[in-house]
Amino acid sequence: MSRDQEGEVSLPLEGLEGHIATQTVEEKIDSGTLDEPVWDTLKRDVTAVGYKFTHVLFPRRSKQLLHDWDLWGPLFLCLVLAILLQGGSSDSDHHNPAFVEVFVIVWAGSFAVALNSKLLGGTLSFFQSLCALGYCLVPPVSALIACMVLNVANVEKIHGFILFLKLAVIVVGLAWAVIAAFAFISDSQPPRRKGLALYPVVLFYFGISFLILMKQ
Repeated sequence: MSRDQEGEVSLPLEGLEGHIATQTVEEKIDSGTLDEPVWDTLKRDVTAVGYKFTHVLFPRRSKQLLHDWDLWGPLFLCLVLAILLQGGSSDSDHHNPAFVEVFVIVWAGSFAVALNSKLLGGTLSFFQSLCALGYCLVPPVSALIACMVLNVANVEKIHGFILFLKLAVIVVGLAWAVIAAFAFISDSQPPRRKGLALYPVVLFYFGISFLILMKQ
C-alpha cells in the first residue's frame, strides 16, 4: 500500500486477482438427470416404487417415504384393480363394475380422504396423502389376486370353504390397508382428531373391498 502526492491511498492489485467459477444454466441442466439413459431412469423409478410397496407390506412410519412422494405406484395399482374387477364381465354380469367406475371411485375417494385429512389440520400435503392412500391399495389388490387364484381351485364339493377363504382374504386385505394407511398419516394429525381422520380411511378401503367382494 502506498500514498501518492495528493494523499490518496492506492492498493497493490498483484495477488488480488482471481477467478470466480460460475455455472451456467446449461451446465446445471447437464449435471442433472436429463442426460441420463432412459433405462437408468426407469430402473431408478421402479426401484423407488418397489421400496414404497415394502413399506406398505410391512407397515412402519417413514417420513422419508412421504417426503419422496409420487403417484406412479397408485396409478399402477388403480389400473390393475380396475382391469381385474372388469375382467370376465359380460352383459349377464351386471355386478361387475366398469373400468371407469372403479377408476373414478378410487381417485374420488382418495381425493375426499386426503382433503378431509388436510381440513382436520394434518401436516401432510395433499399429494403426500394421495401417495400414502394409493400405495396402501397393495393389500386389497393382493386380496383380489388371491381370490382369483382361489376361483381356479373352486369345485362344487368345497365351494363353501373356498367362499369362506375368499371372505377371510378380503377382510385381511381391508385391515392391512387401514393399518398401513394410518401408520403413515397418524403422526400428521392432531391427537384429538385422529379418530375423525381414521373413519374416512376405513370407509374408503371398505368400499374398495366391497367391490372386490361383489366380484366373487
